[in-house]
Amino acid sequence: MWCYETLHSDVKFGLKGKILYKKKTAHQNCLISKTKDFGKVLFLDNVIQTTEADEYIYHEMLVHPLLLTHPNPESILVIGGGDGGVIREILKHPVKELIMVEIDKTIIDLSKKYLPKISKGSFSDKRLGLIIDDGAKYIQETPKKFDLIIVDSPDPVGPAKMLFSKKFYQDVYKRLKSSGIMIRQTGSTFLQANVLKSNYRKIKDVFPLSFIQLASIPTYTGGYFSFVIGSKKINFLKKSKKQIKQKYLKLKLKTKYYNPGIQFAALQLPNNLLRLVK
Repeated sequence: MWCYETLHSDVKFGLKGKILYKKKTAHQNCLISKTKDFGKVLFLDNVIQTTEADEYIYHEMLVHPLLLTHPNPESILVIGGGDGGVIREILKHPVKELIMVEIDKTIIDLSKKYLPKISKGSFSDKRLGLIIDDGAKYIQETPKKFDLIIVDSPDPVGPAKMLFSKKFYQDVYKRLKSSGIMIRQTGSTFLQANVLKSNYRKIKDVFPLSFIQLASIPTYTGGYFSFVIGSKKINFLKKSKKQIKQKYLKLKLKTKYYNPGIQFAALQLPNNLLRLVK
């Protein structure tokens, strides 16, 4: 059976596979299928969220640039991330505190059952504190402060819409320590240029330093996929590649896509994007 994305009104992208699960949760429509080329695929509200074949690119680029750039990332907050890929990558590092806030417990349960290759047992790690709640609400109410905040949310529709607001970024800023850093996905540089532009500007208004990072992810259609980083003090463009590499090798990190060279290359923007966010 073919399953098609409906995120873009004039672009049709689909994957053919066998439906393993199809049901509406308390928050969103969920579909999991098994395909030939991409393995198992998770759709939420008819949009591809992750696939077994290429998830590592997205998850490694959300995590390792921040954890290797920050001098001592002990406490980390993840907003969203119900498939478990982000926490899997974070737990490769010697973090002391990891809190994950996911609004939809059903997605976690389904990911454990149908997509265990993505989380690889990370939900059972003793360092993880799992909270089922609205991420925006948690950010507003928690007294905790973090070194890093990683926002792994779907596109700005449905329950994730609030996570793309300037008010949310202001709350994130307050919950970060003095050298804190945040990162979030901002979609396709071509099909979602407006999402990238508006969220980069919002984050730039809130944080002293802001950066755009790019990666090519096959099932996220529309050219390069983008991430925006907001930093209180640390300048990603002025960090030493040698120091990042030394840290990477010392930790003996096993990554399929990320390496220190990719981190620095991903921050270099083509002219059309420089003009977009100027």
